[in-house]
Amino acid sequence: MDHRTEVQKETERQYAFMEKAAGYVEAMAAKLGRKPTCCVTTFGCQMNARDSEKLAGILEKAGYELVEDENADFVIYNTCTVRDNANQKVYGRLGVLNGYKKKNPHMKIALCGCMMQEPSVIEKIKKSYPFVDLIFGTHNIFKFAELLTAMFENKGMVIDIWEDTDKIVEDLPVERKYPFKSGINIMFGCNNFCSYCIVPYVRGRERSRNPKDIIREIEGLVADGVVEIMLLGQNVNSYGKNLEEPVTFAQLLTQIEKIEGLERIRFMTSHPKDLSEELIQVMKHSKKICRHLHLPLQSGSTRILTAMNRRYTKEQYLKLAEHIREEIPDISITTDIIVGFPGETAEDVEETIDVIRRVKYDNAFTFIYSKRTGTPAAAMDNQVPEDVVKAGFDKVLKVVQDTAREQAARYQGQVMEALVEEINESDPGMVTGRLSNNLLVHFPGDASLIGKIVRVSLEECHGFYYVGKRVE
Repeated sequence: MDHRTEVQKETERQYAFMEKAAGYVEAMAAKLGRKPTCCVTTFGCQMNARDSEKLAGILEKAGYELVEDENADFVIYNTCTVRDNANQKVYGRLGVLNGYKKKNPHMKIALCGCMMQEPSVIEKIKKSYPFVDLIFGTHNIFKFAELLTAMFENKGMVIDIWEDTDKIVEDLPVERKYPFKSGINIMFGCNNFCSYCIVPYVRGRERSRNPKDIIREIEGLVADGVVEIMLLGQNVNSYGKNLEEPVTFAQLLTQIEKIEGLERIRFMTSHPKDLSEELIQVMKHSKKICRHLHLPLQSGSTRILTAMNRRYTKEQYLKLAEHIREEIPDISITTDIIVGFPGETAEDVEETIDVIRRVKYDNAFTFIYSKRTGTPAAAMDNQVPEDVVKAGFDKVLKVVQDTAREQAARYQGQVMEALVEEINESDPGMVTGRLSNNLLVHFPGDASLIGKIVRVSLEECHGFYYVGKRVE
């Protein structure tokens, strides 16, 4: 059986389970005298957010009404495990759900996502949170309708965790958060094994989707009103290497660019070790790829980068960033930085600060190192004391903020295109738009502009965002 037929068969099988699950939801609705409600809560990255849209789509298809309130008939947590406090947050919230469930005995609780791929987590949930109805991992989200059915048919906890899979199932329903923009997985898993990171262990080996499937999905989204897409992968630069007919990420972008009606293309994350000249040139000449590149640094010290298994040096990173800025002068470069990795000294922190000043990041996500059980870094014996980490973190954060403010100010007075995303949270007479370089701009407007790309004059810079006015 060829790949397409196999994928098609699995998709049909899942739709049959959706019908079955819908029968159980209908019976519950008759009993309750109303449509049962469900709440999907996402912890973690944009991959998780995309997975949650798929879960919400299947729940809606089964007959649930989507709500924001966790006091619902069905609650699902899509978990993250990159940092330990994410796990603690989930355990805390489960305690609250237990209270709701005692008052609402037909309530169902499900847990999925990266945290569920850790065997110690499953043991803890079985022991301390036995009221949870369904647990599944990252590899079998496509089986959600089947698992939902199993949950209705079984007494007790249903657990379905896969160690590893190369299965990719296409065409499942999706409930998008924004009608005009969407995330799209182009690949799953990761082969990089950075020493601090749990992702390769919980999301498995790298596997790329077939380019034809990606193009078909984007064309469907564009026909449905989407103007901006975000291509998602742990490292998009290594896209296509394991396909039967290898395709580079830059070649995929060139194909996507040709889709009529699509206005903007974003992507993340790009690993510095294999960002190609071909990709830089495709970005430079593209009319649709946004002027924004997320290029995680993690540390500016070559010694720490080696311990992190990042596979580039400080000098290589600086040379790459400098070259990108030369080729695409209006690009916005953002990054991730970890402070407090085992063995990090005050000199190493200064090296990181040096890179921030030289690259001039437009923004950076700065994290305190979090020990993840099961990663090589967790077993290192030179863990840095908390107070030392905190002092280094505060220092780095200040430089990041100062640099980002300076970078944002360079657009003052320019007229740029913004995709209007929503009514401004604090002023209903204003709307909030996102520029190609990822900066936000607030300007007078109403709901009729949402989802449209409009020209905006950037009048006042407020550090990390602009206030402006629409230019006809």
